[in-house]
Amino acid sequence: MRYLQRRKRRISSFQIIIVGFLCVILTGSILLMLPFSARNGEAASFLDALFTATSATCVTGLVVHDTVTYWSAFGQAVILLLIQIGGMGVVTIAVSLATISGRKIGLMQRNTMKEAIAAPSVGGIVRLTGFILKATILIELVGAFLMLPVFWKDFGIVKGIWYSLFHSISAFCNAGFDLMGSTGQFSSLTGYAGNGLINVVVIGLIIVGGIGFLTWDDIRCKGMHIKKYRLQSKIILVMAAILIILPFLFFFFLEFRRQVWKDMPLGEKLLSSLFQAVTPRTAGFNTIDLTMFSEAGQTVMIILMLIGGSPGSTAGGMKTTTVAVLFMTVFAVFKRKEDTECFGRRIDGGTIKYAATILLMYLTLFLTGGIIISCVEHLPIQTCLFETASAIGTVGLSLGITPGLGIISRLILIILMFFGRVGGLTLVFAAFSDKERNISKFPKEKITVG
Repeated sequence: MRYLQRRKRRISSFQIIIVGFLCVILTGSILLMLPFSARNGEAASFLDALFTATSATCVTGLVVHDTVTYWSAFGQAVILLLIQIGGMGVVTIAVSLATISGRKIGLMQRNTMKEAIAAPSVGGIVRLTGFILKATILIELVGAFLMLPVFWKDFGIVKGIWYSLFHSISAFCNAGFDLMGSTGQFSSLTGYAGNGLINVVVIGLIIVGGIGFLTWDDIRCKGMHIKKYRLQSKIILVMAAILIILPFLFFFFLEFRRQVWKDMPLGEKLLSSLFQAVTPRTAGFNTIDLTMFSEAGQTVMIILMLIGGSPGSTAGGMKTTTVAVLFMTVFAVFKRKEDTECFGRRIDGGTIKYAATILLMYLTLFLTGGIIISCVEHLPIQTCLFETASAIGTVGLSLGITPGLGIISRLILIILMFFGRVGGLTLVFAAFSDKERNISKFPKEKITVG
């Protein structure tokens, strides 16, 4: 009887999200293994295709082959499609297509969509999905149009249009894939370090893509009446400002004051400081050779990569709200307050537990992955931690070791990228969604901490 009851249980929203991402990754891997996906006409190995498909779908940007020199136009199109699906979310794309085709969206689909974009309720979720789809297309087209004059001049009209569209989608989806390998493999946007237009447009796309769909909705519906925004949107906007301004000041006044950067013009230092402050959360483009950064500068980038963007956005990482909740809880403890408070609201105790769990999970996987790769590949630990932070934060920044890693290390990065995009709690809830809850409680006893 219990077996029959279990069989009747429906798949959870968290399981749908995970299965959706896995299906897209496997489909992308198969397409990238086709001989005409590579420029040389030879089929890519399954591991290389899987790594690339995972990186694209999880909007990471770590690569084992330079995108433009290894993959054909078809392969690049597959990668771009995976980036778009992964950035908006598999469920968002599926619901959008169902809405366009006129199909009825049931409660299960609405609830799955709610979990996918971190919405507070299922109310108005279909309307919000339509808004997300339209806004995404509009923003990406505007970004491509703004970058077109530069790429048209450098690559011609046909390539210019393709490069503009590719980099606009990659930037908005916080993916970090680029097509600049023709001027130098794995060079990213280093050739445009002094180009103000490319820097500003890419930075703008990264920020807009990383603040979250619900924040867009608040801005659209409530304009400049910030007091009427959801608490989540207020926290996201404040954290976004802090995590741009403070790293910018660090890079400009400390990192770029080093002797190695003495010949860089002041304007380029300003642009580079701002770009490197924004891109670790979690875009993956770089306009400066990151191997030239000091260990302090690389450590700051590791922290930013782990924090990531905001919930319900195209970005990965622990999320800005997670870090904000933990810091506010620390301040509440310092002030001996019983509740964690922010903008005149109390933070639910369950939210604090989730935030602490996410922090511990990310730090554990980030450190474990880095230590294993360091031992297996005999590489410096900081270099390996930089790659694992980039993978689990779905960033894509690299110190150049990814293409040369062995099978074990690549599999570790694949797992971290998937974990970082889908989300730790999603995986846990998917695994334990059918477990019966135990309503009994053990006796309480205090222990001393700190």
